[in-house]
Amino acid sequence: MTYEELIPVIRRLALEAGDKIMSIYDADDFAVKVKSDSSPVTEADEAADALISAGLRTAFPDILLVTEEQAASHSQTGDTFLIVDPLDGTKEFINRRGDFTVNIALVENGTPTRGVVYAPARNRMFYTLADGSAVEETGALDKKTPGELTPIRVAQADNAALMVVASKSHRDQATEDYIGKYAVKDSKSAGSSLKFCLVATGEADLYPRVGRTMEWDTAAGHAVLAGAGGKVVRFDNHQPLTYGKEGYANPFFIAYAPSVTLKEA
Repeated sequence: MTYEELIPVIRRLALEAGDKIMSIYDADDFAVKVKSDSSPVTEADEAADALISAGLRTAFPDILLVTEEQAASHSQTGDTFLIVDPLDGTKEFINRRGDFTVNIALVENGTPTRGVVYAPARNRMFYTLADGSAVEETGALDKKTPGELTPIRVAQADNAALMVVASKSHRDQATEDYIGKYAVKDSKSAGSSLKFCLVATGEADLYPRVGRTMEWDTAAGHAVLAGAGGKVVRFDNHQPLTYGKEGYANPFFIAYAPSVTLKEA
């Protein structure tokens, strides 16, 4: 598999999954179940997962696939793997708030190197090109032919007036206490992996996450942010956030533009 082969496939699958998700989102009602970890899962999660998984296994049968909705994949490990969250922001989806995303990423040697984040209700799509740089696609979002691509880049942050983005569903006192260490011009909330993309486009400078996440929640956004010149580090020691960890669970982390002067935890 080459990057030139990968990018068109994950872009198309993200768009197709987005169509599937929106057909359920726009219905009068949809089924919601509770998983063993007490998190919700909808028929949209499952339908998008089936579509993406089938597409990836057909295109790249020799590459390990890890996906949130297939528990059996969580015990598999490898240096190189595709990792999928077919619907990140299920609570946003259930509450019809629109901040949910489709996430597909490639991890190599512990680092997300390529990925796509698609927010179908927001009509925003971000991904890495074959060369690793990050773009936002605008226009019709045709499945076969990419529209206008705008290169994205992190902002040159003003440490006296930072733009901060934090979780909409998980914004707690620990998060507020950490944000309080900075000189903040404005703070906004967003759901799902869109927060990485807001830092990638320069719409925000800093995204601290003091709460539980899994690697499938973050890999695609991490890849897009890295392609835009940003960084993602552990909250506790500011070392790079790595992937392929046991159980695919993340520690707390900070995503940011490198011009931000990070504060200690």
